[in-house]
Amino acid sequence: MQYRDLMRKAIWSVIYLLFILAPLFALLAGNLPPARNFATEFSVALGYSGLAMMGLQFGLTARFRHVTEPWGEDVIYHFHRRISLMAVGLVVAHPLILIAIRSPQLALPDSVRDIPWGARFAVLSIGSLILLVVMALWRKQLKLRYELWHLSHIVLALIAIAAGMLHMVGWGFYLVDPLKRTLWVGMTIFWIGLLLYVRLFKPLFMLRRPYRVTEVRAEHGDTTTLVMQPEGHAGFRFKPGQFGWLTLWASPFRITGHPFSFSSSAEAADGRVEMTIRNLGDFTSAVRTVTAGQRVYLDGPYGAFTIGHPTDMHVLIAGGIGITPMMSMIRTLADRGDRRPLVLLYGSKHWESMTFREELEALKTRLDLKVVYVLSDPPEGWSGESGRINAEVFRRHLPPEYAEHEYFICGPDVMMDAIETALGEMKVPLARYHSERYSFV
Repeated sequence: MQYRDLMRKAIWSVIYLLFILAPLFALLAGNLPPARNFATEFSVALGYSGLAMMGLQFGLTARFRHVTEPWGEDVIYHFHRRISLMAVGLVVAHPLILIAIRSPQLALPDSVRDIPWGARFAVLSIGSLILLVVMALWRKQLKLRYELWHLSHIVLALIAIAAGMLHMVGWGFYLVDPLKRTLWVGMTIFWIGLLLYVRLFKPLFMLRRPYRVTEVRAEHGDTTTLVMQPEGHAGFRFKPGQFGWLTLWASPFRITGHPFSFSSSAEAADGRVEMTIRNLGDFTSAVRTVTAGQRVYLDGPYGAFTIGHPTDMHVLIAGGIGITPMMSMIRTLADRGDRRPLVLLYGSKHWESMTFREELEALKTRLDLKVVYVLSDPPEGWSGESGRINAEVFRRHLPPEYAEHEYFICGPDVMMDAIETALGEMKVPLARYHSERYSFV
């Protein structure tokens, strides 16, 4: 299984590089225009490469399971954010280099009306990119609602790609050759096709496979569980720890879906799935108002954060609402009758915010399960662990063969960073612990 995943990662990495580099190399084939100085040619190469990388972002966010499965959707989205910044940097570096060398191509005409239309589209493309980056990096500081940001993100990306392509065609230095121009126009159509797949064809499929809310259950910690049953179809099978994109109060054609882990057992035979959602503001604050009988849409399953590794025991480490994928794992192992030792280290601020605590105690009768609650703000008289989950907590509650266990970590980024550092200090191999960083924006 691990070898197969490594091969799939290698294949998709090569395909990704080919999509970026092949169009650039194609420009150097056939009849070439007169050579220019190195700085000019280098800046143009950066611009072409940046545009190719930007276009492929539509593919990275298209949720193709064959692409995302080896890494996990969260890894793909974090890669998307970083590679997008790199692509924007390459595109912006293109005109900056030309300015630095005082290229005659940037000389302003006597009249604004005489500015080449290719140059106008360059300004539009770069302006859209800069605005896109500012809104992405400082969305919370700008107090933009997620739904509004998501829509503007897609629109600005489309404008940037289309304007960048029109700039290339309008300038025409390398794209005078009809075959080269056809190649780049075809690539642009392909990129937009990826977007249409996500926004048109996939919603059409989801429209025919709705779910119905059968129960709305209040949980501890200002948290709500939605129990959903497939309507008119068998549903899908998921692995414990995976997640799906939920669309409420709208059709699947709505721009914005919201990702949540499945908290139910993966062994449910009737296709039923549960999502447990904490009120964190914005969209999540309204989940408690959902009523039984409401139709919803699910896109899933996604994610590589799942059990199934051969190991002597599983160690689950959850912080806050990070308990939801862990609960799916625990319920699934109970339904499978798995008797391997299982330790859950569950951190939260208050005892009352500990979701599922009654059920966790009940599940101890069906599993070899040990639950360790860690409170950062414990009540008076608390005799359990307090503070943060760290190496000392591990040493007190885990058997000493630390490198032989399999660790799963989900919670706030600060907590996961600290736990991964602690596991490294305990000489636990990197391949033995898995984390899900669940912020896609």
